[in-house]
Amino acid sequence: MSVQGFVAAQQRLLDRHGVDADSRFVRLPVLCGGSAHVLVSGDGPPVLMVIGGGPPAALWVPLMAELEGFTLFAVDLPGFGLSDPMSYTTARLRAAGAAFLQQLLDALGLAAPPVVAQSMGGLWSAFLALEQPERVSSLSLVGCPAMIEGTSAPLLLRLTSIPWLRRMLLRLERPSPAAVDRFTSMAGEDLTHLPEMREALLEHMRLPDPGPALLEMHHAAVTPRGARPEVALTADQLSKLTHPVQLIWGENDPFGSIEAGTRAAEHIPNAEFHIVPGGHGPWLDEPTTVANLLTPFLHENSTTASPTHTHPRPKAAR
Repeated sequence: MSVQGFVAAQQRLLDRHGVDADSRFVRLPVLCGGSAHVLVSGDGPPVLMVIGGGPPAALWVPLMAELEGFTLFAVDLPGFGLSDPMSYTTARLRAAGAAFLQQLLDALGLAAPPVVAQSMGGLWSAFLALEQPERVSSLSLVGCPAMIEGTSAPLLLRLTSIPWLRRMLLRLERPSPAAVDRFTSMAGEDLTHLPEMREALLEHMRLPDPGPALLEMHHAAVTPRGARPEVALTADQLSKLTHPVQLIWGENDPFGSIEAGTRAAEHIPNAEFHIVPGGHGPWLDEPTTVANLLTPFLHENSTTASPTHTHPRPKAAR
């Protein structure tokens, strides 16, 4: 359970892809005085990157290497990466997700940046855009956003919403390369061509918070039958997203079919829909393809200049 081990593996991943990123830790009220960790890289208009539940923000690194001309702020969700945890409950997931992102923007001094998000990060970004539309200039949702328009999680992940099974998995699932491969294969991804990424994810599994946080998040969001209605992103809600929205869908995404993505795009007034090779994290297979779709869209919807920032290198302890 070494924070130093994860920080070192994350740095090797950054070095492998030539990403010069600094770490910033910002204290947020929603984390009860705890801190959120953000990787910051690049120069240009700011872009917020919100990863899904489970992996650290470092999963974005292959895409960050391809996104030139922006200052990228990639955040670890609460309980994942180097961010402190928070309690995940169905009753507060929607409000807490939006509050986390709003407080993060305030702490970073960002008014209304474009947001690039995946999975649970996409759901939280949509919550923020619906509740505080003035804080977001556009949404780029890469991979199926969690709980969007009738989608859910694969069966095995839904079963972790059962308390006794969740407790058993916490006891039985030990960090190992095989466990990393099982986790990524459930997302329709094969990381054998990205050894530094696999190493970073293994060191992330060895941290104390991500395992319990992921299972608690699943319990808050799904039942064995599907998405909990309290947190689902419905067609009616999608129709109220007035921002420019870009949906970039992996053709083999196990969290949502191409048909589900097409339906979601039809409900959003100002949406574009793209299908790319890959699974739930299609930039892992096709970082250049995804970046080529994102870059003009982000430039078109960037409204502020790059902020001035000076950040320390990643720290070994929170």
